[in-house]
Amino acid sequence: MPSPAESLAANMSLSAFSKATELKSRIKFTVMALIVYRIGTYIPIPGIDPVVLGELFKQQAGGILGMFDMFSGGALKRMTIFALSVMPYITASIIVQLLSAILPYFEALKKEGEQGRIRLNQYSRYLTVLFALVQSYALAIGLQNMMGGSAVVISGGFFRLSTMVTLTGGTVFLMWLGEQVTARGIGNGTSLIIYSGIVANLPHALAQTLELGRTGALSSWFILLILVLVLGVLAVCVLCERAQRRILVQYPKRQVGNRMFGGEATHMPLKINTSGVIPPIFASSILLFPLTLASFTNIQQKGGWIADVVASLGHGKPLFMVLYAAFIIFFAFFYTAVVFNPVENADNLKKYGGYVPGIRPGKNTADYFDYVLTRLTVLGALYLAGICLLPEFLMSRGAIPFYLGGTSLLIVVSVTIDTLSRVQSHLIAHQYEGLIKKSRLRGGS
Repeated sequence: MPSPAESLAANMSLSAFSKATELKSRIKFTVMALIVYRIGTYIPIPGIDPVVLGELFKQQAGGILGMFDMFSGGALKRMTIFALSVMPYITASIIVQLLSAILPYFEALKKEGEQGRIRLNQYSRYLTVLFALVQSYALAIGLQNMMGGSAVVISGGFFRLSTMVTLTGGTVFLMWLGEQVTARGIGNGTSLIIYSGIVANLPHALAQTLELGRTGALSSWFILLILVLVLGVLAVCVLCERAQRRILVQYPKRQVGNRMFGGEATHMPLKINTSGVIPPIFASSILLFPLTLASFTNIQQKGGWIADVVASLGHGKPLFMVLYAAFIIFFAFFYTAVVFNPVENADNLKKYGGYVPGIRPGKNTADYFDYVLTRLTVLGALYLAGICLLPEFLMSRGAIPFYLGGTSLLIVVSVTIDTLSRVQSHLIAHQYEGLIKKSRLRGGS
């Protein structure tokens, strides 16, 4: 039997959306913020030769620069003020989350509620600035060293300083913009920034793939296979991202005065993919780093066993595939353990009088949560590895853009589902408010 919220969601229409003024204002703010972000991806930093830079990125399309360019929405390839995008902020947030699960000080801040959350966010901001300074400096050094420094018009320390200031400022602005979207818009601001960059470049990626077919670099059957695969990956992502295991939770009845409270049953949803897109991002960064380091230092031209190892880490190579799958599976389990603590959830359930039917509260409930979550994570890790490895085979056979890969499509699906669910939540809240106002008017009359 559907719940009242599900009944309201099924009866929602465009008329209900038109009456939700707060939701419309939130959507307008989000759209305007994303437009500002897209404009910034076309404002270049000083001292860069765009022609030479374009040739440089053609050579590094399969390295970590290509992957970071996907997350920046093409800003890195154009070397604009938003070239680093929100990646330093994401890295800093993940590290703070890991520290809150490892160090007692950060764990205590996490349990302090709103004040602790504010302190943790402040640490994330400090780390963001630090990571942005380091990454912008490394990027400036790399541009000066690659291709004899021909991509850089301004030489010396002034280029490094201006690049660090510009890119760090752009990252801090995007961090602030993402927080504003989260607070005043609809959806997660940071995720929407990455999402908009990927979606904006999907048509170009598709046109680039079709151009490869026109020039004869790819066969028509291979392009058709790519399109079918993209649709299949999207369908599997939607299915797995919405799939969840619902654990029945029962609350006992309790009497307060002459009234009886409680006694209802609810569900604790556990997703198959609790870790989200974090495992593919981390695994790609770790494996593609040696390729980029080799391009910066010209290791492959010198030869030796290091050059052989770097060559075996290329796209489509067996060693790359095995390590990629292993890292995805490892980070899927690791990050799931960070974001979901079975002992903490079991204690919270016991504190409020809830219990799982057939399972004793406390340690037995925590063990049951851990058992169910481990089995789900096995499925989720295999799903992530399969989604991300399948496009890698196609990338190794042809110059398929990163935007048609499994990681980018996974981000698109995850953010779309999350944003639509938030829109639905706002509409349901608006419907409830309308029902409450009508009941008050009837009671007053």
